[in-house]
Amino acid sequence: MKIIKGFEKAKIILNRQTPKELEYRQETAVRQIINEVREHGDKALFELTEKFDGVKLSSLEVKPSRVKAAYKHIDTRLIDAMKLAAERISTFHRVQNERALKTYTHGKTGWLIRPLERVGVYAPGGTASYPSTVLMTAIPAKVAGVKDIILTTPPSRDGRISPALLVAADIAGVSRIFSIGGAQAVAATAFGTESVPRVDKICGPGNIYVFLAKKLVYGVVGIDGLQGPSEVVVIADETANPEYCASDLLAQAEHGGMSSAILITNSASLANEVGQAVEEQLKSLTRQAIIKESLENNGLLVIVRNMEEAIELTNLYAPEHVLLMVKTSTAYEEQIMNAGCIVYGQKATVAMSDYVCGPSHTLPTEGTARFSSPLNVLDFLKITNVSSVGDALMNLAGEAASTMARAEGLDAHAQAIELRLKNTRKKK
Repeated sequence: MKIIKGFEKAKIILNRQTPKELEYRQETAVRQIINEVREHGDKALFELTEKFDGVKLSSLEVKPSRVKAAYKHIDTRLIDAMKLAAERISTFHRVQNERALKTYTHGKTGWLIRPLERVGVYAPGGTASYPSTVLMTAIPAKVAGVKDIILTTPPSRDGRISPALLVAADIAGVSRIFSIGGAQAVAATAFGTESVPRVDKICGPGNIYVFLAKKLVYGVVGIDGLQGPSEVVVIADETANPEYCASDLLAQAEHGGMSSAILITNSASLANEVGQAVEEQLKSLTRQAIIKESLENNGLLVIVRNMEEAIELTNLYAPEHVLLMVKTSTAYEEQIMNAGCIVYGQKATVAMSDYVCGPSHTLPTEGTARFSSPLNVLDFLKITNVSSVGDALMNLAGEAASTMARAEGLDAHAQAIELRLKNTRKKK
């Protein structure tokens, strides 16, 4: 891991407010995939799945009987673990839903809060399976009141979906499951096909093809965000446990070669100890090649003078995860303005928040925590404004509205107002 000494040097490296890349070489291919699915529906999905996943499917949809049978193929401890996680995720989001904005129509103006009708959840699959993503994405939608949740996930080489993923979908209350992945899955749920229903919003992380597909279909459907590589900033003082700090840096690095694992500390000795602990712990991990690539690309040990500088750098970087490994974490929690999540406590680790703390682990990345939020119940709710226009409002503000309409050159607007205003005045 690179060691960066000093606030000014670190500031240059961590200032990423200018996007690295606005165009991607894969975009042309993704656009072509989307158009094929839009034009040819299921036929394109079968062909693209065979082309990209190496699987010739006989059916796109996973039958309920296969979901039920999946319980027999995984350890009961994993089932219990997923049920515990699901309960905690559900509880957190129920509280959030209770405290969220509510319908208000008691005055002349107000608003209606309605859940989305149908949501698409994308879960990475194929060679890797992430049942936690299904729980963390589908459960908030379910709590918000979404009636129809459609899961898409790529099949493995034998054409099957991971049993753990199927069980997670069942626990989360997913309505239907389809064995399709990549950009073609995003296109299918955005536009609909003969088999796949069109959704109102697409949620969930994926590779660069999923990322770009979500970007391209946005506007046709809503999206939760454009999630990039995973990130963590560990803020640590001299009291921090170097073994704990190292373990969280490694945990983020194992997500992929472009993940970011950053320690910011006011203790040079701690930085050195953490660097040594990273090297030692790495020896026993199975994803060493990926972790080494990640740490080589985006692994930093940053040494600053004080915690104020550490907080300023963190807010500048706006990371997905912040882990507070300091003596008085509550003193700094309110100062962190830009972060997808903050994890603190005596045994704090981001890995716990990835699975069982309760909040969704679908978080803003690549600096977007400056203006966006983690996935939550509000992602699945929409507001409809309501206005009541009667004689009183027309007498009070009709002339003002007509004046503004004519100033904007919209005489039909003005006429619509003046017609009613005239009739209102006749009543007097």
